[in-house]
Amino acid sequence: MIWSIYIITNKPKGALYIGSTKRLKKRIYQHKNKVHPSTFSARYNLDKLVYFENFDNEENAILREKRMKKWNRAWKIELIEKVNLDWKDLYNDL
Repeated sequence: MIWSIYIITNKPKGALYIGSTKRLKKRIYQHKNKVHPSTFSARYNLDKLVYFENFDNEENAILREKRMKKWNRAWKIELIEKVNLDWKDLYNDL
């Protein structure tokens, strides 16, 4: 099974959330539809998928997620803009 890490936002260079999942499309759908209304992503309206990476196993995905969460904001923005300069919502491309 493919595992993914992802970054969602509410607007270009807005608030950022990093997560991991084994069902990326379903998880982003949940963010977009505020399925879990008390979460950080729902509170700040984070529903635009701007970055993701795929992994062959859960361990590598979670390790990458934990490392990225420790990064400073500038590094996260740089990573996003390397592959998604316009901060396009990638959800429909999944």
